[in-house]
Amino acid sequence: MSLEILVFLEKSRLPERDSLQKTVDSLGIPLQLNSTLNLNTDRGFSPSTIKGVSSGFEIGSQPAQDMIPIYPVLNGIVGRRDLAISFRWGRRMSECACVLGASAALVKLRDAVAYYPADDIAYNAESLLAELQGCLKQI
Repeated sequence: MSLEILVFLEKSRLPERDSLQKTVDSLGIPLQLNSTLNLNTDRGFSPSTIKGVSSGFEIGSQPAQDMIPIYPVLNGIVGRRDLAISFRWGRRMSECACVLGASAALVKLRDAVAYYPADDIAYNAESLLAELQGCLKQI
């Protein structure tokens, strides 16, 4: 079983990997993103390290408008954000922590919105960071 967080942002503001990593670092997140991460083109597994543990997440992207028919609540949340990046993980807490860390950095850096469909929750950077702390304690 996999879980997913969708992060909505403006495609024109999609950050490069180094910019995203700097934001991760500035937030004090012990996450090292894949050195070749490209949010625009990557699909599939992206290896990462969290608290020194090898881990990672599945990544993909699609037009934000493709998600609204599936999750109508997004209609009032997405706004001008035209890209949805999907971060998926399995049952490992290290994978969840990688997703939460990367999502929090994107939200903080690019005024993105994160949405967790399983519980119908929209997250801001602070709430993602709070969830991340719980995961980090279990690694």
